[in-house]
Amino acid sequence: MTEVSSDLFQSFIDQVKGYSPAVESVEVGYVEEVGDGIARVRGLQNVRFSELVRFSNGSAGIAFNLEKDNVGIIVMGEYDTINENDEVRPLGRIASVPVGMGMVGRVVNALGEPIDGRGPIESTEYYNIERIAPGVMQRKNVGRPVQTGIAAIDAMTPIGRGQRQLIIGDRQTGKTAITIDTILNQKGGDLYCIYVAIGKRRGEIARLVAQLEEAGAMDYTTVVVASASEAAALQYIAPYSGCAIGEWFMENGKDALVVYDDLSKHAWAYREVSLLMRRPPGREAYPGDVFYLHSRLLERAAQMSDARGGGSLTALPIIETLLGDVSAYVPTNVISITDGQIFLESELFNAGQRPAINVGISVSRVGGDAQTKAMKKVAGGLRLDLAQFRSLAAFAQFGSDLDKATKRQLDRGTRLTELLKQPQFQPLPLTDQVAILYAGTRGYLDNVPTSRVKEWQAAFLRTYHSVNAPLADEIADKKVVSDDAEAKLKSAIEDFNANWN
Repeated sequence: MTEVSSDLFQSFIDQVKGYSPAVESVEVGYVEEVGDGIARVRGLQNVRFSELVRFSNGSAGIAFNLEKDNVGIIVMGEYDTINENDEVRPLGRIASVPVGMGMVGRVVNALGEPIDGRGPIESTEYYNIERIAPGVMQRKNVGRPVQTGIAAIDAMTPIGRGQRQLIIGDRQTGKTAITIDTILNQKGGDLYCIYVAIGKRRGEIARLVAQLEEAGAMDYTTVVVASASEAAALQYIAPYSGCAIGEWFMENGKDALVVYDDLSKHAWAYREVSLLMRRPPGREAYPGDVFYLHSRLLERAAQMSDARGGGSLTALPIIETLLGDVSAYVPTNVISITDGQIFLESELFNAGQRPAINVGISVSRVGGDAQTKAMKKVAGGLRLDLAQFRSLAAFAQFGSDLDKATKRQLDRGTRLTELLKQPQFQPLPLTDQVAILYAGTRGYLDNVPTSRVKEWQAAFLRTYHSVNAPLADEIADKKVVSDDAEAKLKSAIEDFNANWN
């Protein structure tokens, strides 16, 4: 017993002798006031913008307003139990999210934390949610297409990898449907998808995730959720988190697509946070930097140069308008930032035109650079033909006598419009789009009754893939319609029309 006591005493003596005092400086702040998810804290003199802090109740926060005598902090958790004079400690790191292949197939919140019940995310790498966009010399021209599977878009307003294409329209006009179809069409491809849901109902998000899982699209998709029931602060940072997740793919030589659904609610959330922070309001009560809010997000989409790996990040922001007013404050801001817009019209939607794209004011500023040669060949004049058809149709309402050329143009325009109708969750592969658009633009549908155009399309595609499978495979692989392939395609359509009743 004495030996054991002696050993313990000697061990204690050795520890005391080996002890060297260390001084650690820890900056601590104290809550001055808290309410509505915002806390004002004094004493954090060295805190940085967007730095994470921890409150004494365990909730995290983000430094948002750096003022002379206090710091405005967005509380990212429960704020009801935070009291005056509670301690606040900076965590020493900027707000960041986990990135990498471990994020694929997961549903996460705005902080990158999993909410799908499938355990922790396997990731060792983190990206700051706010990052500087790639410079001019780090980019190259957009020249590769994102195949949406929607014939009207791929033919008339093509989207390129690295582009920022706005989808704009009133509520319930099919904006989200276009982005979901685009994600579904990437199955079996090399494009990773990130869907950011901002301010949506949780039931709506659950249905959307279920649709993606059912179609097998979650194998290459990440869903970032900041629902309507969550704090405005989380809705504010959600698109930046989704963008950071997509940037990892871009910077590692891969291609990614990020959908922001939608940036109108994002602007509302930012306005709410800014007003609570007592920032000076401007037009429509938005703060003065609302333009910078979206420009610093969308500028991060890019097609990287070969020296930087050649990866890309494509952005599909969604904006909701009120009664088709594209000249409102936030819509005009985002239109000026993006590389084109797809405008969806309520009147067309209610008339049964799905997708309800207004050809006249929808445009892609990348244009034909983002189209395959096959699509460019068959759909070159389609946009102009449809625009002329719309103006002629409006004019024809006031006149009864039409010459043959005008009547022929109206008939063809009606059939082309019918041909471009497409049900949701049924994206068309490139080879199918090329075949049906070739038939429509070259006049092979002129004798088909308008009411039977979709019936003709379904029957022709069945024959096309059975009888003309080698031709379909050739167009799909080479993405070019050679003279020989065009002759075969023409012959296939003529043979089908001769036998179709």
